[in-house]
Formats: sequence, structure tokens, C-alpha cells
Amino acid sequence: MKTTRLGKTDLQVSRIAFGTWQVSGEWGSYDTEKAQGAIRHALGLGVNFFDTAQAYGFGEAEEVLANALRHELDHDRDSVVIATKGGINPGSDSPRDSSREYLRSGVESSLRAMKIDHIDLYQIHWPDEQTPFEDAAGYLQEMVDEGKLRHVGVSNFDEQQMAAFDRRRPVETLQPPYHLFRRGIEEKILPYVRENDIGTLVYSPLGSGLLTGTMDSSTTFEDSDWRAQATAFQGDKFEQNLAVVERLRSFAADKGIEVSQLAIAWVLAQDGIDVAIVGARSERNIERSLGAVDVELSRDDLAEIERITADGVQVSGASPEGVA
Repeated sequence: MKTTRLGKTDLQVSRIAFGTWQVSGEWGSYDTEKAQGAIRHALGLGVNFFDTAQAYGFGEAEEVLANALRHELDHDRDSVVIATKGGINPGSDSPRDSSREYLRSGVESSLRAMKIDHIDLYQIHWPDEQTPFEDAAGYLQEMVDEGKLRHVGVSNFDEQQMAAFDRRRPVETLQPPYHLFRRGIEEKILPYVRENDIGTLVYSPLGSGLLTGTMDSSTTFEDSDWRAQATAFQGDKFEQNLAVVERLRSFAADKGIEVSQLAIAWVLAQDGIDVAIVGARSERNIERSLGAVDVELSRDDLAEIERITADGVQVSGASPEGVA
């Protein structure tokens, strides 16, 4: 497994991180034992970076992850890098909350859920415009000083919000959404993270399943799966992007790889991207995704992918306020 230094931190992490949103109850039902088996399998294949969040099932995903990694967390803590996120309370009247009290209670909740004494990387999950970003940075620095957090980052922030945060203490990492059908970070956010040596770990490199090659126009989702309400998986937009995926599948096949591996490799090939976060509920799926780190895309390959995806429809995803 290829590794990289994550931005200005001292963390040496695998270029693919194992994400756990899919074991939150928000993606439909899942088999806990199989999900934990996938986590263990990823670890055995060289993944040392694991991303979760307090809001993923209000601690459910954190517990699933920690139970799978219990031996390492108890006996070889430095062998794994744990990233989690806080500062949102889905379903409440004010779902974004970066107040001192809520961030601190979130950190304590995550520490309890995972039965650990420190978090390697703690990220504010979504920007809270009601709390000055400089203040939120200071609240997290307090917990760094106490030894509860090693490093601090943000998720879903833009460049102006990061700059405000940075006035109190450095933004060490950013976790934005990024895939072939969601490229909004390219214009301003990616240049900012490159200029400021901010480690970038992107989520949804497979477009929440759009780029796996497993969907067609008849694909449906359980009611508890957020995608059942998302416009990205309905109507003409869905059909148009499925057609793009079919062309990408043919291109990938000519290279002897799967379309999902091509999509992840494309993300990892972009300047400024350190890590792609990939979720899985089975050993087979995470093994297939990890194969992407060894895919080398030439300049001509990247140009052809741009041509193939030129008529793709850009999509959005879920936020604390709901699904677009």
C-alpha cells in the first residue's frame, strides 16, 4: 500500500482510507460482522487510515470501527490513524454546532465510543456560520493542548472559511467531496490547499456508488438509504451519468481494470489530493478498491477521461439539512 505524509501533519497514511459512513444506518441495512471483516481485511492489506464521525449513526460507526480494530487500538495504538468528525447534530433545529460545549462533548463522546484516549485527527464536519471559525479553531486547540486530539482539520469548508480558521491555528487537513461528477473544489479550494500544505482526504470518490459500475436505470434503494431521496439517483440526470459510466467502463476494461478502480485512480492522480476515502461492507469490495493505488494514469489517459466525462451532469449530495 502506498503511503503519503498528510499535509503539514507528521501523519504517514495510506493513500486510501477506509471510510465508515456506510455503517451508520443511513445507507440501508448492513451486516456488522461482514463490515468489520472488511475493516480487518483492509488493515491486513496495508490500510492504516480510518475515517469515521460522531454523526454516523450517533456513534454507531465509531463503535463498529473500534470493535474491528480493538487489538490495534489497545496494544499497538500508533499502527492505526483514526480520524473522526464532530460539530453536527442531524435532525436538530440547528444541525451545525461548533460551539465550545458541543465540540467538547463530541470529542468526549467519540473517545468513549471508540474506547481510546486520543484522536489522531479531529475534523469539524460542516462549517457553522453562527460560530466564528477563529473561535472554533481555538476550542479545538484547547483539546490539542490537553492531549485529546493530535491534529485538527475541517470538512466541507471553502477557502475563505479555512482562511478564517487559520487565523487562530493552522488548518491541517480538509475533507471535501470529490469525484468525476462533483468537481467544485477544483477552481478555488484545491489551489488553496496546495498553497498552504493542507492535507486533503476526499470523500465519495466513487460518487456514492454512481462510479462503481453496479447501477443501472432500474436501481432502487431502501427507504433508510439517503440516496432514495437524492436527485443524483433519479430521472434524466441519473440516466445521463450512467451512460458516462458505461463509456468509462469500456475505457477501464481496455486498461485491464474496473471502472471503480479507474475512478479512484483519477482522484488520486489530481494535484493536491493526498487520500481517497473509500467505504465497503465486504472484503471483496475493499480489495477491489485498494487495487486503484497501483493504477498509473498517463497524461493521455487523463485527457481521454476528460473527454468521456465532458457531458456528465455535476451532482450534489447529503448535508446536515437534508439531501439535494
